[in-house]
Amino acid sequence: MPVDLRSDTVTQPTTAMREAMMAAPLGDVCMGDDPSVHALEKLAAERLGKEAALFVPTGSMSNQIGLALHAGLGDAAIAEEGSHIVNWEASGAAASSGIQLKTVRADDGLPTCDALEAALWPAHPKAPRLRLLCLENTHNGRGGVPHTAAAIGARAAWARSHGLSVHLDGARLFNAACATGESVSALGAGCDTVNICLSKGLGAPVGSILAGPAPLIDEADRVRHRLGGGWRQAGMLAAAGAHALTHHVERLADDHAHAKALAEALRATGIAAPFHEVQTNLVCYRVDPSWGPAAQLTQILAERGVLVLHTGPST
Repeated sequence: MPVDLRSDTVTQPTTAMREAMMAAPLGDVCMGDDPSVHALEKLAAERLGKEAALFVPTGSMSNQIGLALHAGLGDAAIAEEGSHIVNWEASGAAASSGIQLKTVRADDGLPTCDALEAALWPAHPKAPRLRLLCLENTHNGRGGVPHTAAAIGARAAWARSHGLSVHLDGARLFNAACATGESVSALGAGCDTVNICLSKGLGAPVGSILAGPAPLIDEADRVRHRLGGGWRQAGMLAAAGAHALTHHVERLADDHAHAKALAEALRATGIAAPFHEVQTNLVCYRVDPSWGPAAQLTQILAERGVLVLHTGPST
C-alpha cells in the first residue's frame, strides 16, 4: 500500500466515522428537514462563535458563497496573491459573482496593514469599488503558516476602518488553532464570514462549513442552491463532519509532529529541504537540481510507493 503524502485531503474515514455515517438519521436538505445536517450546522456555529452555519459540499463553494455575500458585479476584493481564492478556485470570483480580485503579496500569506493601505484605489468613479478583504488561515500557498487571533484581528480592524467586510478562508483553521493554542472562535472573531473544511486534516470524506450572522447565512443558502449545492440526504456526510469535529481535532497535533519529523528527515538527505518553517501539517520543499525537475522525482518516488505532489518545476 503506498504512503500517500500528496495532501491532507486524501484521508479515509475511520471505522468509527463510517459507523456514525451509517447510523445518521436522514431527511431532505432542500426541504429543510435533515436532522443530521441541522446538528452539524449547530455544532459548527457554536465552535466558531457565530450565529449560524451552512453545510456545503466543498471549500471552494463555501469561499465563493462568502464572496458573493459581500460583493457583486463590478465590485472588488483584496486577497493575498498566493491564496487559494486567487489561484485554485477556477476564477470563481470573476465567473460566478463578477468580482475583481486585487492581490497583495506577503511571504507569510498575511499582508501588513500598510501593504493593504498601499493597495487601495483612489476614490474615483473609474476605480473599482472595493467591498471585501479576504484572509486565509492557515495559509496553504505559503506552507501552512498559522496566524494568531491578534494578527487576523488587526487586519479585520483595518478593513472595518475602510468600510470593508472580511471573509476568512479557514480551510485549515483548526490547524491554526492547534499551532497557536487559540480557539477557532477567537481566530475568526473579527471576520464576518468563516469557511472551514471538514475534508482536509479533520478527515471527513466531503464537506465544508460557512459560518456567520444568521441573516447572511440565510442568504448563503440561496447562493448555495444557485451554485448547485442543493443536495438531498446529506445527513450521512454531515454525520461524518460532526464526528470529525468531535473526535479528530486533538489528533491534528500528531499531524504537525509528523510533518516536522518529515521536514527534518528531508533536510538530512541533502537532496530536498523545506523552503518554509514547518509549523503545521504541510511540508513544501525544493528539489536539488541534480535530480532533475520535481515532476521526475515525483515519478521516481511513486514507483517506490511514496506519493507526493509537485507544485512547480522545482517544488
